[in-house]
Amino acid sequence: MTSISPDLLPEGFRDRLPVQAEAAVRVARAMLDVMASHGYGRVSPAIAEFEASLSARSGGATRNSLLRFTDPVSGHTLALRGDITVQVGRIATTRMADAPRPLRLCYHGQILRLRARQLRPEREITQLGAELIGNDSVAAASEIVTVAVEALESAGVKDITVDFTLPDLVETLAAKALPLSPEKIDAVRSELDMKDAGGLSALGADAYLPLLAATGPFAEAVQKLRAIDAGGALASRIGALEAIAESLGDRATITLDPTERHGFEYQSWFGFTLFAKGYTAALGRGGTYAIARTDGGVEVATGFSLYPDPLIDIVAEKDENRRLFLPKGTLASKAAQMRSEGWITVAALDESDNAQALDCAYVLTNGRAEPI
Repeated sequence: MTSISPDLLPEGFRDRLPVQAEAAVRVARAMLDVMASHGYGRVSPAIAEFEASLSARSGGATRNSLLRFTDPVSGHTLALRGDITVQVGRIATTRMADAPRPLRLCYHGQILRLRARQLRPEREITQLGAELIGNDSVAAASEIVTVAVEALESAGVKDITVDFTLPDLVETLAAKALPLSPEKIDAVRSELDMKDAGGLSALGADAYLPLLAATGPFAEAVQKLRAIDAGGALASRIGALEAIAESLGDRATITLDPTERHGFEYQSWFGFTLFAKGYTAALGRGGTYAIARTDGGVEVATGFSLYPDPLIDIVAEKDENRRLFLPKGTLASKAAQMRSEGWITVAALDESDNAQALDCAYVLTNGRAEPI
C-alpha cells in the first residue's frame, strides 16, 4: 500500500486557519442570532446515527450515499450524517413529540457527503437552518423565507434572489386540468425538470409545454402560469406564491421556476432556492415537507437550510486586520481598555517579538494604536 503523506487530507476535506475559522464563527453566529430572534431554539443532533434509521428518514437514501462504519460498541452499522434536517425531524417527532406546535428549531453543524458535487468540491460542508414543525401554511412559508433572507443579510450577503418552485405542480395539474395517466407523471415531471420540450412531445404531453416558458422574474412568470391554469387548478398555489412574495417586499429579487425539481424531491407544495450576486452556487434552499412520525402518521413542516462555506471564504478575505501589538511592559489595564474598544491585542512575551512577524497591523505607541 502506498504511504500517505502526513501533510495531506482526504479529497474534499480541508483545515480552516485562524482567519477563515474566525470568519466561520462570526457568520454562523450572525445567522443563528437571527433565527433565535424569531423564536427558533437551537438543537445539536449527533454527528452519527444507526445507518438503517438515518437512511430511512432520508427518504430511502441508498447505503452508498452515506459514509458507513461498524460501531465497535453495538456491532451495528453507523453512518455519518449527510443532512441535519432529517435529524431535526427525528428530534421533533420523538424527544419533542409533546412540545407545543408549531415547534421552531434551528441548528448548525458539519455534514459529510460521500462524493463531491460539480460546483462544490468539498465533502465536509457547513449546514445551518431553521425548521417550523407542525405548520406548512402560507404564513409559515412566508416566515421561513423571510428568516432565511434575513439570516443571509446578517452575514453581509447582498443582492439576494429567491427562486420559487412548485414541487407538486405536475401532480396537481394531472389530477384534472391536464390529465395524465399515473405511469406518465414521473416521466413528465423529469422532462420538465430538464426543460426538454422534445421529451415532453415524445410523451404526448404537449399540454405541459407552456410551463417551460413560465419562468423568470416573478411578476411576469406568475402571469404566464395563471394563463396556463385556465381551469383554476393552480389558483390557490398562485395566490400563495403571491402572498409569500409580498411578505418579502423589496428585500430580495424574486423569480419563479415552477417546474424545478432538483433538490426538491421531498418537498410538498412549495420550495425555494437562495442565490446571491457573486456566488456561483446556491447558498441554500427550503420549502414545505412532511416528517414521518413513529406512530405511522406524518407531520407537516416548513424550513430551510443554508450552506455558507463560500460566504465564509469571501468574508475572511475582506476582514480588516485589527490585531494590535502590545510592546513588552504594557500595563494590563491598558491592554484591557484596547480590547474593550474592539482591538485584538497581541502581547510581546519578550523583546525579540515583532509586530509584523505576528501579523499585527497596528502597534500601541504612546497609548494609541498606530498603523505599522
